[in-house]
Amino acid sequence: MTSRGTFSDEPLSPAGRLFIDPKTDVVIHCIAVSKNPIDLDVAKTALKSSVMVQHPRFCSLLVRDENGFEHWRRTELDIDRHFIVIKNRLNKSGKFVGENETQGFDDDDGDGDGEGAVNQYVADLSVSSPLSMDKPLWELHILKAHNCVVFRIHHALGDGFSLMSMLMAGSEKVDVPAAVPPIKTEGIKSGKRRDWFWLLSLLWGVFKMVRYTLVFVLEFVVRSLFVCDRKTVISGGEGIEFWPRKLATAKFLLEDMKEVKRAIPNTTINDVLLAMVSSGLSRYLEHRTPNALHEGLRLTGVAMVNVRANPRLQELSKVMEKNSKARWGNKFGATLIPVFHHKGGNNPLQYLKRAKVMNDKKKHSMEAYFTYKIRDLVMTLLGPKYVCLLYYKLLCNTTFTISNFVGPLEHITLAGHPVSNIKFNTSSLPQAISMHMLSYAGRVEMQLLVAKDIIPDPEFLAKCFQDALLEMKMAAIATNKA
Repeated sequence: MTSRGTFSDEPLSPAGRLFIDPKTDVVIHCIAVSKNPIDLDVAKTALKSSVMVQHPRFCSLLVRDENGFEHWRRTELDIDRHFIVIKNRLNKSGKFVGENETQGFDDDDGDGDGEGAVNQYVADLSVSSPLSMDKPLWELHILKAHNCVVFRIHHALGDGFSLMSMLMAGSEKVDVPAAVPPIKTEGIKSGKRRDWFWLLSLLWGVFKMVRYTLVFVLEFVVRSLFVCDRKTVISGGEGIEFWPRKLATAKFLLEDMKEVKRAIPNTTINDVLLAMVSSGLSRYLEHRTPNALHEGLRLTGVAMVNVRANPRLQELSKVMEKNSKARWGNKFGATLIPVFHHKGGNNPLQYLKRAKVMNDKKKHSMEAYFTYKIRDLVMTLLGPKYVCLLYYKLLCNTTFTISNFVGPLEHITLAGHPVSNIKFNTSSLPQAISMHMLSYAGRVEMQLLVAKDIIPDPEFLAKCFQDALLEMKMAAIATNKA
């Protein structure tokens, strides 16, 4: 929508301009499944009074002035234009079925809510249904027959951190856990030897930070310009974002990940996630192309990393404060995540050891912060066109996108409806596979959005990831008992 700018308009952030370019246009899909049938009147009433519709971004149009610069302009919100109700059932192909039809309806997949049907519905939205620019850039799809709600929110409105804060602000806990007593800690004793040790550790830490930052930022720039992964059966490329999609869900228990984490000291859940992805992709590639890939083949992923000064999930009121360290918006940098193809060995925890080594190096670098600043610098000097080309080329030169968010720790209700599970994904990208993981009340679900002509069996890929975690869990149990 083109219009003359006004003093009340708020300019779009550099990251927001990145996400509205046709090559890098991204919509976030959040799927919430209710344990009970959805009451439409209650849902609509709750939406009208929710913090979401009071947020400036969710009641503003995206407009362009005569110079081509984008702005947010407040408008009167018509809830009915955003509230989309679908009463019919869906089959596994994501198509509507009649009231008396049952063939092809997925009622046995996971939770008995037609998960495969809902996944395909969202997969179709990820390619063929951009958000209309003549209204604020969000929609709420209610799949009544599946007790399911699909939030469609344009990435220009905010990143996953911002939107998760919004979700938490609009929800209520089902059970309020008992307060956890504070942990007492002892002060650190001072001494000359300890002071010298602290100083040497600090200098060594600074050296590692500078070294790894230079290496990883240079690699990011080179990878964005011309270096690409070797082609495999799961590789994407230019134009793949327009290919039809399939969506599958891999399911895990957070306790299983913690069991694996305990096998190696100072290991994190992110280390377990990276090990699981490396092992799962190796399993899948070996299934599709047995003995065709050499040992140690590198596959590169792209992860968007929160660069806020306070990266922990915050209350929405704090996120909206002007001088907040956890400000609303798109505050993220990109980091490259290398995984390596290895054939199955005797010790599956080797994947975890390799993942920990790589993640430790990443944690010692400022790669995400510098890529965030590079993006803003290129946006200022050359404009959004070149930033979009840079990121699009980066996606074409890599194999997958991955993200990981910590969701609610306890079960929640939305508009009075108890939520059984939450998962999210984004619209299609040039890569043939994107992985988005969200934890909720002790369970972890990973959405796998794939180009179905390249990866026709995402359910098997999901099983590869699940089997990889279970194999590492069994090895971890044996190690922890030893």
